[in-house]
Amino acid sequence: MMPSLTRITDLTPQEIQWILKEAFEYKNKKDCGVPVENILRGKVVALVFEKPSLRTRVAFEAAAALLGGIPIFLSEANIFTGNNKKPRESVSDIIKNLERFADVIVARVHDHATILKMASSSKKPIINALSDLHHPTQALADLMAIRWHKKNQKHPKVAFVGDGNNVAVSLMHICAMMGLHFAIASPQGYEIPGNEKRVGREWAKKGKTSVEFLRNPKEAVENADVVYTDTFVSMGQESKTRRRLKDFQGYKVDQMLLRHAKSDAIVMHCLPAHRGQEITSDVLDGPQSIIFDQAECRLHIAKALLTFYLIH
Repeated sequence: MMPSLTRITDLTPQEIQWILKEAFEYKNKKDCGVPVENILRGKVVALVFEKPSLRTRVAFEAAAALLGGIPIFLSEANIFTGNNKKPRESVSDIIKNLERFADVIVARVHDHATILKMASSSKKPIINALSDLHHPTQALADLMAIRWHKKNQKHPKVAFVGDGNNVAVSLMHICAMMGLHFAIASPQGYEIPGNEKRVGREWAKKGKTSVEFLRNPKEAVENADVVYTDTFVSMGQESKTRRRLKDFQGYKVDQMLLRHAKSDAIVMHCLPAHRGQEITSDVLDGPQSIIFDQAECRLHIAKALLTFYLIH
């Protein structure tokens, strides 16, 4: 059975370093006008998406095609549910069929348990392109963006302001694993889960860096090199919008908050953004924002991951 990427800690720091190096090589080739290669000729990449996607879907479809592979997109309606919204087949049966046709399966799902079931059922690698608990492909793109813009800084501090969600969890883990300091400020009831905090602390101890879990956004952002936020209301949480926006009052990334970070701090957001809620437009579009460079990194990381799991 091939290894899968269900969470960022499925990789070693050495493997993360290899993936980043490969991603930067793909970026450099694209910048030089050589975006197309043929190393995945004859390889089929199945994209199984229960949830809507812009960046993740386009990044992996484009990555597979540009490397000579064959991307096949399958939405929730295609395979998970029929007209009556009941499951058509078990996850295990779906995967045991797909592995006969595809060489790798990229999955974006509601529940992390689905990713784990896919990985345990498949002889082909599964790449978690988002679940409710982890978002490892985003974390890899985030680290690439930080190294792109903070390449001369050995141990930058990353401050996350907002919900201790899947993005925050994976970002914390990759920072702790790769020698970056991490601090997060979240309201009560929206913290990173305790078991994931323990994993972060263990990795930070190994790397002699730090992870901090705070309430006050100003304290988290103090002297930060990177200020990161994400939506306060994720897909599937729309019915809780009023309550969540009330709970997250004071956590908006605006110019006032940004003043507590270093003067050359960069601003990040995994998108989509709700302007005026978790971040103001003047910050998102401002000179410190690298948000669209960060989005571009999704393509280079997708290429590197497909190379890692299919060729490396």
